[in-house]
Amino acid sequence: MLNPYQRYLDTTAETATPLDLVLMLYQGVLRFTGQAIQAVDRHDIQEAHRSLVRAQDIVSELAASLNREEGGATAKNLLALYDYSYRRLVDANVRKDAAPAEEVAQLFRDLLPAWQEVADAQRQQMSSQSRMAVAV
Repeated sequence: MLNPYQRYLDTTAETATPLDLVLMLYQGVLRFTGQAIQAVDRHDIQEAHRSLVRAQDIVSELAASLNREEGGATAKNLLALYDYSYRRLVDANVRKDAAPAEEVAQLFRDLLPAWQEVADAQRQQMSSQSRMAVAV
């Protein structure tokens, strides 16, 4: 039986737009790399490993979800970034070194606002369309 928080998360993921899912995945990468960096700093090897593997899994999911046929150069560039990020997270995990994880976190922090802008613009457009449909 799922706890209420897990049910909320499941419902949120099931009803989210594809862009909202990307935002959640980016936030997950940031959360787990942050936890890994803290674990490395306090020499908690198991927690560092667990958090880095979670971040790696999320980056893999981001790469797998790219539409390479329709995404063109943007998808190709994102795939290269995700591949690089994954390799840096593996490096951080193998060496239990925070620096590669910090580099990945910075990349995702830099990209997150752009994804948020796109998602906000999509919400705005959907809201305008629904207001027009009601007015008609």
